[in-house]
Amino acid sequence: MESRRFVVQGIFILIGLIFLIKLFGLQVADTSYQFKAERNIIQPIVEYPFRGLIYDRNKKPIVYNEPIYDLMVVPKDVEVIDTLAFCDLLQITPTEYVERLTTAREYSRVKPSSFLQKISHQEYARIQDKLYNYRGFFVNPRTVRRYTTPVLANELGYIAEIDPDELEQDSTGYYKSGDHIGKTGLEKSYETLLRGQRGVSYKMVNVNGIEKGSYKNGAYDTASVPGRNLVSTIDLDLQKYGESLMEGKRGSIVAIEPSSGEIIAMVSSPSYDPNDLTGRDFSKNYELIAADTTDPLFNRAIMAKYAPGSIFKTVQAMIALDKGLIRADEEIFCNVATARMGDHAASGYYDVAKGIEFSSNTYFYEVMRRVVRQGVSPNLFIDSKLGLSEWTESVRKFGFGNQLGIDIPGETIGTVPDTTLYNEMHGRHRWGYTGIYSLSIGQGELEVTPIQVANLAAIIANKGYYYTPHLVKGIEKNGEIDPLEFDKINVSEDTSYFPAIYEGMARAAKRAWRARISDIEILGKTGTVENGIKDESKDHSVFMAFAPREDPQIAIAVYVENAGWGAGAAAVTASLMIEKHLRGYIKNGTVREKFILDAEFLNFDIEDN
Repeated sequence: MESRRFVVQGIFILIGLIFLIKLFGLQVADTSYQFKAERNIIQPIVEYPFRGLIYDRNKKPIVYNEPIYDLMVVPKDVEVIDTLAFCDLLQITPTEYVERLTTAREYSRVKPSSFLQKISHQEYARIQDKLYNYRGFFVNPRTVRRYTTPVLANELGYIAEIDPDELEQDSTGYYKSGDHIGKTGLEKSYETLLRGQRGVSYKMVNVNGIEKGSYKNGAYDTASVPGRNLVSTIDLDLQKYGESLMEGKRGSIVAIEPSSGEIIAMVSSPSYDPNDLTGRDFSKNYELIAADTTDPLFNRAIMAKYAPGSIFKTVQAMIALDKGLIRADEEIFCNVATARMGDHAASGYYDVAKGIEFSSNTYFYEVMRRVVRQGVSPNLFIDSKLGLSEWTESVRKFGFGNQLGIDIPGETIGTVPDTTLYNEMHGRHRWGYTGIYSLSIGQGELEVTPIQVANLAAIIANKGYYYTPHLVKGIEKNGEIDPLEFDKINVSEDTSYFPAIYEGMARAAKRAWRARISDIEILGKTGTVENGIKDESKDHSVFMAFAPREDPQIAIAVYVENAGWGAGAAAVTASLMIEKHLRGYIKNGTVREKFILDAEFLNFDIEDN
């Protein structure tokens, strides 16, 4: 009898332990029941913050927010009896329904995630009265980006749903599946400021998911914090005008305020309407834009690389002047008949101003030869190596061969050839100046970007220094603007030779007669850049300039691909941009505007350099 008593007690103890273990599993180990129970009465709703706005330099709005809705799903709670009716309501296919629900289940069966994003006001009004028939679904309000004017697409960038790789790299733990994040442009560079801070509110709901009010009067709610607003450096009116001038063309315009480094216009053409990469049609539109053979997603202003051509002769002059290897007023005889390279300038004596005015290839051949062959060794290979190393270092001080540090991603550094490159190309001690002299006129292995050329114009306008080019001048909060600070970079301490550079550029700009403005003096340099394609297409038209001579307000670079001479398309475009910025309108500009807008320059040639 005693042994039976122990057996019965053991059975009861074992059954008790089994119940305890099961109870522990249900209440502690398996949280799904807890989530389900809580959601029968409490529904946590993520409060997405308003993303920061973006203004132009005059506080005109460029980017704003438009309210939309996301349809959220909790897979474990889903009850859809008539799948076809549900798909018809949302205007999706049964296949899409299965795929979206599968994705949600893979994320979590008990946590809410996005099922259908970016539902417009009109769409939500159509479906809201019928959603209560489908358990497991609820709506989250949020916003989508909209643009007041279809410009600046590549500079502003776009936002899209965060991908798995970005989620994995998020060390802050801020982002969750379904969140949106800046992918390119200013949206990416200033993401942490623009995004704000999400909040959460707890709502009482019934078994049908219908809201019955706040849980405990919002005692546990946390308010979302709106993102900070950006005040950009862009002049929206000038930007729109620049994009209209470049319509139907390939190329770019970069205009900088020399005294601050603020970019007042940045045009990359072809481009796209930024409104196309927002809302429900994002994926479809992105595929169309990405497949466009003109590559509108490629920001030519900071990514395209070109040989600088004749505009680089100003750099050659400044390097030689800085090193004391030439004087501004020194006259060098240039015999075109015996020159190593072709020259459209006549034989004669040239100083710095005249060399820039007539863009003499022979003159600048000699200028760079003095820089590269300044050594005293009789070994021309050693001299060339030492001289080219100094030349390369000097060129890089102007920002070439480096990123200038603009505040959007994707900037290309270009190419400044050095001794390592030529050793790899020709072998050590197997090259000299006679093999690299094409660099003297901005050809050969040199590659620059349009923003670097605009920055060069700013350096000359400032007589030897520049500020890091940037697109945002300040951050706004509560009506106050915190200005951003950017580095000042000195290129040359000697300003004595700049009057000669100025004079040469003033004369060169006057030779581009179609670009003249009667009462505004432009100081510029034309260029014609080889396109690298051996066919019947024309070379690229290039113009670099600043204005006015005293207290310059704008430095600009214009590239128009396959448009021929620099004194045509690029120079006229630059002059129109300069006049628009300085005057606010185009005075008697019908001929110049017609020349650009009607694309007459495509069949126009003018003697140029």
